[in-house]
Amino acid sequence: MAEPSSKPADRLFLLLSAVLLIFGLVALASASSPAGYSKFGDTFYFIKRQLLFGFLPGLFLFLVFARLNYRLLQKFSGLIYLFSLVILALVFAPGVGLVKNFSSSWIHLFGLSFQPSEFAKLAVIIILARLFSENKDLSDWKNNLIPVFATLMPAVLLIAAQPDVGTLSILIVIIFSMLYLANTPKVYLAILGLVGAIGFAVLLIAAPYRVQRLTTFLYPELDPKGVGYQINQAFLAVGSGGLWGLGLGHSRQKFQYLPEVQADTIFAVIAEEMGLLITSVLVLFIAFLGLRGFKIAKGAPDKFGYLLGAGIMVWFVWQSFLNISTTIGLLPLTGVPLPLISHGGSAMVVMLAGFGIVANISKHTKFN
Repeated sequence: MAEPSSKPADRLFLLLSAVLLIFGLVALASASSPAGYSKFGDTFYFIKRQLLFGFLPGLFLFLVFARLNYRLLQKFSGLIYLFSLVILALVFAPGVGLVKNFSSSWIHLFGLSFQPSEFAKLAVIIILARLFSENKDLSDWKNNLIPVFATLMPAVLLIAAQPDVGTLSILIVIIFSMLYLANTPKVYLAILGLVGAIGFAVLLIAAPYRVQRLTTFLYPELDPKGVGYQINQAFLAVGSGGLWGLGLGHSRQKFQYLPEVQADTIFAVIAEEMGLLITSVLVLFIAFLGLRGFKIAKGAPDKFGYLLGAGIMVWFVWQSFLNISTTIGLLPLTGVPLPLISHGGSAMVVMLAGFGIVANISKHTKFN
């Protein structure tokens, strides 16, 4: 359902999104060139894939969702969520699911790879926005909260079973934040926080490599050539950049020293090439874009639009700062991409679709 008479989308939000997207493509082209040449004999391998499988389909979905009335998502939220569960389950299907870095997080169909958990983040936000907009009294935990958790449990369990702790942590933050925004009583939030902490402790104990990651986070200097190699090389890249950086394209760590320069650790290359000044501006830029999105959500004409827009911006901001924090040693490595910057078609396509939804909500906001 198109909207011929609605006002234009928020220009500032569109401008900020476009600037971050262009910056990300430039940063990826610089950071990924040695890895592309070394692995595939093509300096532009990763940037070409990002443009073909991330930017172009993502831009298409952005334009579609920016034009279609966001209230349609409320109507079809159940089908969207059910579809996300089906593709999440497909990662365990023989011949379809792919295992990468100890995690069954990918499916491979018709020659293309896709990460279903990226779509699941948006699907969870949509279904939660509908459920919370319909349930007025969340203090009635038996009749209102329990059905919500029963609905979410399949998605949480499927992602935990992959296992993908990074994506699971993002999903938990999204759920917790939307519970807060929906005015869930604080005592329930405290109980849920305690249950979540216990759950993550169980996940850590269940897999020795996760305990190893935590130990590496606390004492990265203990094994600089083994499990601590990636974080130590990231520290070296960030420190080498200084205030002004070595210059765009002049990173040394991207030449086979720092792993995953095109994905998880791209922020370290940005810091090395552009320095503390530009990376600080980038962090502030992400925060400002998030605040603009939250303002749009707050001005939505209904509760569904408010929760939908706010949930998408929580996802974007938290994943951004999670990636940055792991690179500079504030949090353990999780393997999540930096939104709109790291290489990853699935992540970019779904994030741009989410931004398209926020742009559509901005057409209905009560502020100018």
